[in-house]
Amino acid sequence: MEYSADTLDYDVLINKNLLGVIKDALKYVSTRGLPGENHFYITFKTNMAGVKVPDMLKIQYPENMTIVLQHQFSALKVDDEKFSVVLVFGGVPHTLVVPFDAITYFADPAAKFGLSFESANSASRLEDADIKDTAATQNAQPAEVISIDSFRNKK
Repeated sequence: MEYSADTLDYDVLINKNLLGVIKDALKYVSTRGLPGENHFYITFKTNMAGVKVPDMLKIQYPENMTIVLQHQFSALKVDDEKFSVVLVFGGVPHTLVVPFDAITYFADPAAKFGLSFESANSASRLEDADIKDTAATQNAQPAEVISIDSFRNKK
């Protein structure tokens, strides 16, 4: 994560911390298994550096692939940069390696929880100069603070 002397990249900070949620969930499952009805849908970019999937799957999914961790997975291993898991395709077990930076979507439908990530290489990412120009034209109005309570589930 890089900073300049005059800016903080909040998108990077947010993504880093949200990826921490995924890492913690996967670490939990790697040692204790999936609790109850929890299961994960994980979409990732198959063409990113560090992603390892069988050639047949890379041909079938040249850009993005979604895997489901529910009943038939094994050998889930998690470190700070990536996770690996054994899944069965066509009756044959294969190890997949997915760097966390390659993940574009993570969901646990049982918990009604999901996260989407914009790729760091996306063309829609704003440049620092554009942000500075926009702030200057808006007369540096103060930011609106929104309470997180409005997004919490009420029980």
